Amino acid sequence: MNLPNKLTIIRIILIPVFIALFFIPFDWNKLAAMIVFAVACLTDFFDGYIARKENLVTQLGKFLDPMADKMIVACALIALCVTAPVVGNAEVFTVCVTVFSMLILCRELLISGFRTVAANRGLVLAADIFGKTKTVSQMVALILLLPVEDYFYVAGNPTAAQIVYYVGFSFLALATLLTVISSINYIVRNRAVLGDEPAPSAETSVGTENATDKESE
Repeated sequence: MNLPNKLTIIRIILIPVFIALFFIPFDWNKLAAMIVFAVACLTDFFDGYIARKENLVTQLGKFLDPMADKMIVACALIALCVTAPVVGNAEVFTVCVTVFSMLILCRELLISGFRTVAANRGLVLAADIFGKTKTVSQMVALILLLPVEDYFYVAGNPTAAQIVYYVGFSFLALATLLTVISSINYIVRNRAVLGDEPAPSAETSVGTENATDKESE
């Protein structure tokens, strides 16, 4: 097993660690969970970078890497839905965060299904700039929002917690907007996948980006 795949396995192993830290109550547990999530994000960057630079892209990596990405993000979004907002109109923010999370997760399912159809036809679909920007915005939002209760209740600094929450919420809203845009752009740009023409005899890249771009983007 090469280094990129080992990093992906580490990211998968970090998922139950993240869940345990987030839900087991102790001082700064949510901050600890956020750190684990941030480490997982770093492994996500490095495994793709190393795989492309060293030409270590494997079939196992193509399967595990996007699955690991989706699992850690899904867990973080669900955890965020049970995180109490530390600002006024908490119910409104809770509903918004839940709806944002639903849209992001539905997008991941939609694109995964779309890529499966493409793979069956021998097509490789490249990521676009909207998807990549969405991924960055989403990661920033989660890193800011996951430990916000610790800032409020443990650190006893409600003003700082509220500022962090508003900034994180703004990034999550941006990620959701980009989720919708990227989904529409992705399907329209690659609409040939859903056509009835015979599949090509060899793998064909659809799009202008490198075919080894990460699926989760």
